[in-house]
Amino acid sequence: MSTQHKGKYAETKACEYLNSQGFKIIEQNYFAKKIGEIDIIALKDETYHFVEVKSGLEYEAAVNNITKSKLSKIKRSADYYLQTKKLNVAFCIDAIIVVNEELEFLENITL
Repeated sequence: MSTQHKGKYAETKACEYLNSQGFKIIEQNYFAKKIGEIDIIALKDETYHFVEVKSGLEYEAAVNNITKSKLSKIKRSADYYLQTKKLNVAFCIDAIIVVNEELEFLENITL
C-alpha cells in the first residue's frame, strides 16, 4: 500500500470515527495559502476541531511525526481558516493516530 493510499485510508477511518462520536465534518484537506494543510475540520458542541491525522506501522513513530513545527503550522492554518471564514468561535487542535486497525483520538494537543 502506497504512503498516499495509507494516508487516505487513515483519513477515511478518522472521519468515520468522528462521525460516530457526533462530530460534523466541515472540510477535509483544507489548504491555507503558503501556510499548510489541515486534514480534517470538524464541529462538535459549537467547538471547531482542527484534526491532524497520522498513521504508521507503530504508534510511537506516528505520534512523533507531530512535531512542534507541524503543530505551529496547524495553529497558523487554523487561524487563517477562522479569519477567512470570519468565525469567532472556540476551537482546538486534535490528532488522530491510526496504526493498522487501531485508532486513538488525542484531543486538544499542544507542545
